[in-house]
Amino acid sequence: QVQLVESGGGLVQPGGSLRLSCAASESIFRLNAMGWYRQAPGKERELVAMITAGGTINYADSVKGRFTISRDFGKNTVFLQMNGLKPEDTAAYYCQVNRRNNLYWGQGTQVTVSS
Repeated sequence: QVQLVESGGGLVQPGGSLRLSCAASESIFRLNAMGWYRQAPGKERELVAMITAGGTINYADSVKGRFTISRDFGKNTVFLQMNGLKPEDTAAYYCQVNRRNNLYWGQGTQVTVSS
């Protein structure tokens, strides 16, 4: 069982920035992939960004050029730097990790973009 603790959400004005963090309870060297998903009210959960063990990164088209996923092996943490935030980025953001094809989720952190 991998436990994940997310932080960094909040209220920000359009055009602003936030950095989300997801700390894992074990070494992220053991993980096949780490990523961020989001779910807005009334919508399905969608992939935002994913990084594999080998360092391959994928982004949703809607966030390319604005969001950056990264990881810190020393802190067992994956980050999502979000710049140029838009109201349509408002959602609950969830960290997900894949370890040996088992998926684990964080509790979610709310991001609200509003003036």
